[in-house]
Amino acid sequence: MPLLTRRNFLLTSVGSIFAAGAYAYGRWIERTWLDIVHLDLPLRRLPDGFAGFRIVQISDLHFGAKLSPDYLESVIDEIIGLNPDTIVITGDIVSSLADGEADWITQSLSRLRAPHGIHAVLGNHDWWENALLVTRSLTRANINVLSNMNIPLQRDGSTLYLAGVDDVWCGKHELTAALRGIPSNAGVVALVHEPDYADTVAHDERVILQLSGHSHGGQVRVPFTCGIYFPPWGRKYPMGLNTIDGLTLYTNRGIGVVNRPVRFACRPEVTLFTLRPMG
Repeated sequence: MPLLTRRNFLLTSVGSIFAAGAYAYGRWIERTWLDIVHLDLPLRRLPDGFAGFRIVQISDLHFGAKLSPDYLESVIDEIIGLNPDTIVITGDIVSSLADGEADWITQSLSRLRAPHGIHAVLGNHDWWENALLVTRSLTRANINVLSNMNIPLQRDGSTLYLAGVDDVWCGKHELTAALRGIPSNAGVVALVHEPDYADTVAHDERVILQLSGHSHGGQVRVPFTCGIYFPPWGRKYPMGLNTIDGLTLYTNRGIGVVNRPVRFACRPEVTLFTLRPMG
């Protein structure tokens, strides 16, 4: 065994102190240090009436023991203050349904309001827990769950379609059903929990924007590099803005956490998109 020299002792002590400090920061500060991202988003083939349309995206709330009620209420207050035209939730509403989370979903999310409604898709955790119960809780909160279906949004004589693709990882996705009945010259915003499914969605030119979550941006990232772990279907496009064959994709870092209740170099996020015509 190598001798424990004074230098090695100091290096080990400093490293331990740094690791403990980083963990404390990630758990008690960054985990609830919300980042409100404002993004002007030029889109090809955006219907004229939707220039300036404002979409708030939230994702991966993960209702359960690791989500603080006070933190969630502050997030909802922030969203209400943004005055969006519509609000979308891109999956993983829950981590657990063992301690009254179903009622908590309804009570908290029913505070959300937007003129063009609140719309959601489910994620893998929702299916692993109880997709039917999550859907019922969201419906009671006046949130429209788009399970492989679409709805038209009307504004200033124009139509923009909102399509929800159910969870990809759990094999619940049916893109053809989600886009059924949408005219060939229409514009579609697709809600898909898993971002890497964009490689398939991009084959349909009607879809001009995909909004996703799932990866949490890695949740714990080594500064200036990348995340430590990304789940299946969240490894290729784990965060932020990407373009795939003309399709614009945005991956939201999420509100909650899974596994360890820590975020590092990867703050939780609410995203406000203002849609603009391209060119």
